[in-house]
Amino acid sequence: MLRRLLNILLFIIIAAITSEAARPVKLTLDDAIRIANDSSLTVFRYQNLYASGYWEWRNYRANRLPSLSLALTPARYYRYITQRYDSQENIDVFRGQQMYSASAGLTATQNVDFLGGSVYLETDIEYLRNFGDIKGTQFSSIPVRLGYRQDLIGYNAFRWERKIEPLKYEKVKREFIYNMESVSEEVVTRFFALALAQSEYNLATENLASADTLYVIGERRFRIASISQADLLTLQLDKVNAENAVENARIGIKRAQFELASYLGLDTDSEIEVTLPGKPRAIDIPVDMALEYARANNPTLLGHKQSILEAQRDVSKTKAESRFNASVNASIGFNQVANKFADAYRHPLRQDLVSLSISIPIVDWGVRRGKYNIARNTLNVAEIAARQEELSIEQDVTMTLSDFNTQQRLVSSAVVALDLADMAYAQTRQRFIIGKADINSLTLSHSRQQEASKNYITSLQNYWLSYYKIRKLTLYDFEMNIPIPVSFDNALGLKH
Repeated sequence: MLRRLLNILLFIIIAAITSEAARPVKLTLDDAIRIANDSSLTVFRYQNLYASGYWEWRNYRANRLPSLSLALTPARYYRYITQRYDSQENIDVFRGQQMYSASAGLTATQNVDFLGGSVYLETDIEYLRNFGDIKGTQFSSIPVRLGYRQDLIGYNAFRWERKIEPLKYEKVKREFIYNMESVSEEVVTRFFALALAQSEYNLATENLASADTLYVIGERRFRIASISQADLLTLQLDKVNAENAVENARIGIKRAQFELASYLGLDTDSEIEVTLPGKPRAIDIPVDMALEYARANNPTLLGHKQSILEAQRDVSKTKAESRFNASVNASIGFNQVANKFADAYRHPLRQDLVSLSISIPIVDWGVRRGKYNIARNTLNVAEIAARQEELSIEQDVTMTLSDFNTQQRLVSSAVVALDLADMAYAQTRQRFIIGKADINSLTLSHSRQQEASKNYITSLQNYWLSYYKIRKLTLYDFEMNIPIPVSFDNALGLKH
């Protein structure tokens, strides 16, 4: 008895699990976009692209901070024969020599952006042990040395980095938001593809039920000679076509479910049922406002600004290098030499260094001048490309906004058309049942109902595609009247 109860309980559990697994996943458009933002492989790729740009920015910021480095040479052994002067014999002789040495140095460096050079503070200690005819141990120390080094060619790499790197990182952030809006567009396309497939399946099943009912009614009316045999055959053909349409619609819905589930990162065997969004509320977006946000936020335009700055940097660099190269290194500090380690830090002596290096091209057959001209032409091309892209984006924003406003009106019109088509078909069907409408009127009314349903779904799809495209082009949420909010910590995998 107990075993039988356990078997019944196990059967109930399995049935419950099976029922739960077979239950379709119901999704709204907002649900689908949220799942895509969390689980889509495309989003993971965009997150990694952003992370790459983020760490480049962190690297730039780190280069602006003081750095501390330790240089060690723990052991260096050198055995060789060298030429020396013998004062007793008054001749030069060759003698064997062995040497062991070690060194350590600690250096702190700080880049100076507005000058383009580097300030450094360092301390060094060296140990030397000689073997051979002359033996001895020495320590050489630099307790402290303060210096500055810089190129004097009129080109300041640090100053250009301060202009380019913040813009470059801002472009990376805007590209991430832009790409996330592209994901929303892809979700809209796949979501409404499934919605249309669902609608076609529902219409096909309704059509099959209606065709079956009408065929039964037609047989009765044919027996009393109320309709012709041609009309009865037409009703039978409609029934066969409706059965085929149901099978084709079932295939279509499976394909649409697979594509949506695959993009969202869900199990591709999931049975998804989408819920159409309601009629969207009207949003008034002034063209001037949309263009303003597009010029300020669009990552493509920021990319062209970056290209222009980089081209200007190259012009400045090649122009400076076309004349001469010069660099300076100056330092002041102390040093001392002693046979004992402690004595190497007593009574240190003053140590000064000033070095100026100059390189002047005499004959280079126009190489440097050519590099300068190439850089100038690259700058001209970048400026022209930026202007062309700005005009193209302005045109795209204007046309998309026009489409968006049109789609708002079409959605309202499609709702009215669908209501009228439903009422007209219901009345025509009822009139056919009571014998006051012919088969042609019924078929035409049903076709109009199906067309109105498809037009309604298509109008919703076009509306949301236009909505997310205008968001993508401007990176602005006109519904909430704020910039599109994004958690960049989540993009780096730092979810709380």
